[in-house]
Amino acid sequence: MNLLLTEFGPDLLAFLASALVIGGYYVFLRRMVRKNPTYTIHGVNEIARTLWIEHVMESAGDNVMAVQTLRNFIMSSIFMATTASMLIIGTMTLSGQAENIAHSWHLLSNSSNYAAQIWIVKVLFLLVNFIFAFFAFAMSIRLSNHVLFMINVKENAVNHNLAPAAVARRLCRAGDLFAIGMRSFFFSIPLVFWLFGPVFLFVAALVLVFTLFHLDRSEADPFTIPKR
Repeated sequence: MNLLLTEFGPDLLAFLASALVIGGYYVFLRRMVRKNPTYTIHGVNEIARTLWIEHVMESAGDNVMAVQTLRNFIMSSIFMATTASMLIIGTMTLSGQAENIAHSWHLLSNSSNYAAQIWIVKVLFLLVNFIFAFFAFAMSIRLSNHVLFMINVKENAVNHNLAPAAVARRLCRAGDLFAIGMRSFFFSIPLVFWLFGPVFLFVAALVLVFTLFHLDRSEADPFTIPKR
């Protein structure tokens, strides 16, 4: 038991510390969004999607533009889902090489009988991450295809589920799923560095949080409305 803790202790500690750093960042982000929904670019995008759906469904001559815009969004999701599926296959292939490359990749750990086992655990986390990304992109494609038909329904439709607000919620949900899939790709960066050792995992997590902190915030001052 002590030997297992000695072997897996640094990796477990680095994983927990990285999870706390990333989780703490999202707790901070959630608190800021509660105070101001447009604090992040995701909130701004949600408002833009809602206004766009309302404009398209109220206008009679923008159907071609709307369909083309949604088609481009769906194609982006399809491309990312395809990329995720290829990464899944590559990760599964990588798992079969545990005995050969576990010791050489795990630079900060001493060679031991448990190197291959911890390697499999790390690859499994990476595989689950890519599967989750694929699922998010696939669900984004599904909802976007629904919206593709709904935007051509007249606003005075008898079913309230086809009202512009309801259709906008579906498009925003598709956008959120696309963002979740992209975020899963970002999370794969620390997981890949984890293959080299626990210290690399923690450093990569810190760099990722620092980068996301600058990418997630909206560029404009959310409390300033430009005058026209």
